[in-house]
Amino acid sequence: MSDPASHLTVRRIPPALASALSRERKRRKASLNSTVIGLLNHALGVEATESPRSNGLAKLAGTWTSRDATAFERATLATRQVDEELWR
Repeated sequence: MSDPASHLTVRRIPPALASALSRERKRRKASLNSTVIGLLNHALGVEATESPRSNGLAKLAGTWTSRDATAFERATLATRQVDEELWR
């Protein structure tokens, strides 16, 4: 398949994989063909022409107020305490 315009047909795709591909296609807002090529590029370590996959959290960066941060710090304070019995 050295021809850049090569075609590939994949048959009998399991339903769970088809569903996952459909979800990924919607997440990327791209065609199924473009999505599959991007996933194959990534999985096989081939240089992709698309931007890296995002976890979608960048849009949340810097959106907390000081009040939000203080509330979070209070709510998670207990997770910073070490149980000395577990470390003996």
